[in-house]
Amino acid sequence: MKTSHRTLGAALAVASMAALSSCGSGSEPAADGTVTLAFLVDNSQATVDTAKALTDAFMRSNPTIKIETETRPGGSEGDNIVKTRLSTGDMSDVFWYNSGSLLQALNPAQTMVDLTGDPVLRNVQEDFLPVVTQAGKVYGVPGGTAMGGGILYNRKVYERLGLRVPTTWAEFTANNDKIKAAGITPVITTFKDTWTSQLLVLGDYYNVQAAVANFAQDYTANKVKFAATPSARAGFEHLAEVHAKGYANEGFGSATADQGMKMLVEGKGAHYPMLSAQLPPLMATMPQAGTDVGFFGVPGTDAATHGATIWEPAGIYIARTSEHLDAAKKFLAFVASPAAADAVNKAVQPAGPYRVEGAELPDDAIQVAKDLQTYIDKGATAPALEFVSPVKGPSLEQITVAVGSGLTPPAEGAAQYDDDVEKQAKQLGLAGW
Repeated sequence: MKTSHRTLGAALAVASMAALSSCGSGSEPAADGTVTLAFLVDNSQATVDTAKALTDAFMRSNPTIKIETETRPGGSEGDNIVKTRLSTGDMSDVFWYNSGSLLQALNPAQTMVDLTGDPVLRNVQEDFLPVVTQAGKVYGVPGGTAMGGGILYNRKVYERLGLRVPTTWAEFTANNDKIKAAGITPVITTFKDTWTSQLLVLGDYYNVQAAVANFAQDYTANKVKFAATPSARAGFEHLAEVHAKGYANEGFGSATADQGMKMLVEGKGAHYPMLSAQLPPLMATMPQAGTDVGFFGVPGTDAATHGATIWEPAGIYIARTSEHLDAAKKFLAFVASPAAADAVNKAVQPAGPYRVEGAELPDDAIQVAKDLQTYIDKGATAPALEFVSPVKGPSLEQITVAVGSGLTPPAEGAAQYDDDVEKQAKQLGLAGW
């Protein structure tokens, strides 16, 4: 999913100090001994609040290091700012940016400090490392928390109707039939915000990987296609089924994500394919959202392998041009620590689990975060495809709107998406395209 909604994503070897010397491991501190770091973050409220909690806590424990935070826009405008500043050598000492495949476009080997084998990574969960790794080198630590991409559901509706969380698509369909019979919208659909139409496809990737372990690598190499892979085509089929069986709300084509979340929290709809990050912003006006809404992964065909797709946190990186490498590493080591999570918990309601060993959700964490933590604890998660493959076509949300509106058959939609990604793959110069 685009990081603009986006206004909504390793074996370690010891790095030689010689390789880092070009980064300028420390210009002279100020006369009073203070070192000042510049920290660039996107301007979403959640990121700004998280960054403030991190920097305030760090500076309290490290009075000789001052951190000045600056913001940039999100979306493609922000991407261009980051790329330009890195290419011109004008980047802040440390910066917050996407993890996953979007990292490749920043040419990290030339623009960022290699953290491979560094103690900075001591507490970072191993499952996170691949999404901040390029060509076997690790460049970042997790900023914020993971979030789930799957089905948000109203727990009170489930309780009232005596339903259990489904672990197969057949069970999910059976639940939807009972919910529809009770006069409640089974699956909230909000195609006015077209990005929301992608969740049943993108959130189904755990099941794709479970069925075809090498799908991401083969997809990147143009060896497999969505349309020709049953498990990958299933997301499009799910979209079509929701429409065909009348599970969607009336007026779904003009409904917005905000309206969808309100429907869900109020129990007027039972399920909403969505990201868990949509919940924390509602807590101020609809506090019941924290307890009344739960999360489960998009169900597949086998209950024994049921799991969930997650969107990994953004990364926090050090620019190679930083003249305060030691201070920057000290800050990143703090970010990747339980103490940092404790500081953030006091300021921001986490939308999912931390990717740091020993970092725990607060006792009053929202239910969706607790549900997602259960999947992670069981080892039943996979990162969304965009974190493990750079191939993502720009027209997916238009294709999924058409499939989910009954205008395009699912097999045709999957084939259209296979065609959609080809131009991007060629632009990236990927082998096999």
